[in-house]
Amino acid sequence: MKKIFHVLFLWTIALSSWAQGINALEQVKADPRKAYGTDYPYAMEPVKLTKAPSGYKPFYISHYGRHGSRYYWNDMLYRELDSLLTKAHRQHQLTAEGEAFRTKFMAAKDELATGVSELSDLGWEQHQYIARTMYNNFEEMFKKGGDIYAISSLTGRCVLSMASFCQELTQCNPKIEIRMESARKVLDGVKPDDRQNPKRLKFPKSHPRFEQNRKQFQYNDNLRETIVARVFTSTEGLPGNVQHIGSNLINLYTSLPSIGHDGMMGNIIKDEEMAARWENENLGGYTWVFEPRYDMTPILRDIINKAEDIVNGKSKRLADLRFGHDTCLGPLTVLMGINGADKDPEDPYEVKNVYQNWQTGKASNMQLIFYRGKKGQDILVKCLLNGHEASLPLPSDTYPYYKWEDFKTYYQKVVDDAISLSTR
Repeated sequence: MKKIFHVLFLWTIALSSWAQGINALEQVKADPRKAYGTDYPYAMEPVKLTKAPSGYKPFYISHYGRHGSRYYWNDMLYRELDSLLTKAHRQHQLTAEGEAFRTKFMAAKDELATGVSELSDLGWEQHQYIARTMYNNFEEMFKKGGDIYAISSLTGRCVLSMASFCQELTQCNPKIEIRMESARKVLDGVKPDDRQNPKRLKFPKSHPRFEQNRKQFQYNDNLRETIVARVFTSTEGLPGNVQHIGSNLINLYTSLPSIGHDGMMGNIIKDEEMAARWENENLGGYTWVFEPRYDMTPILRDIINKAEDIVNGKSKRLADLRFGHDTCLGPLTVLMGINGADKDPEDPYEVKNVYQNWQTGKASNMQLIFYRGKKGQDILVKCLLNGHEASLPLPSDTYPYYKWEDFKTYYQKVVDDAISLSTR
């Protein structure tokens, strides 16, 4: 009877996960900015968490976070739009809406050019919010103070995200001591595929199965042509073709909320139009995070090893914090199968049910919360993805809590299998 109950429980969890995926399109309609994908700014809103089983208390957190909101990562976008709008204005090829956009763009041009790829004010605030939320959610763990170790990739926006997060934690409780580090020697735990990583390994890549059936996905995207027509009376003699110009306009649009310039483009692009094309864009997003998933194996190994030291009493740290990139967090969620991201469906219409690209947005993060019960009880682990309780491909009678031994056994095998395929 107990075995039957256990199977039924797991099936209930599977159905719950599936239902969340089915609602992906409704989520985009409810919050169209989710259609911005990896440009989606972190949702700073309260989330109610499931109470831990009786007698269990949090004692350790293992975290990986993407840097916060930033200016566009490449100055080519700003330079190309500057040249394009300047020439179109000079040749009287802008619509009234296009002229209004050009005026606002030119007023912000110097700021944009200076800020390329750097953390914005919102990016700093996002990590303050996440840190304070972590502290408030697990205050009993932090209230006596203790040591925390934080590492970052070598990129400035990641270092500043780390600084914001750690500063906020120490403001919550000055008894907390944090050692921060950004160096090549820590890249294996935060950005293992960095060419500067002295321990870098090469892993095989593989395409998701839906790619073989991608033609089955019926979608006609004419948004680029539509928005170009809203800006220009004609593109004749202007640099770039319509598709490239349209892509640049979309890339600028989705980046604006991260830098405080939401209204710059007026009604040239509408969030509802972005939402209508989200599922198609999400297909490419899944391929992008699926193919390099094994590259993130060293991060998973770092998570396991450091947690094992805590559990065995070799270390007394309160938390290990990692600050990196969407190119790491996204593939890591696939490698770990968080919320079923490793399902690799054959049907392109099922991809939205296993991965949603906004989950890898600005300041996105994964937290593993460790709980200790009374003497003789199992160590439990809970996974949070962007503050929400997430499922793992493990058995559990107390979802969203999993036994540490099950976690360690399962993911150690994932690590060992991937490492066996790697080369220097």
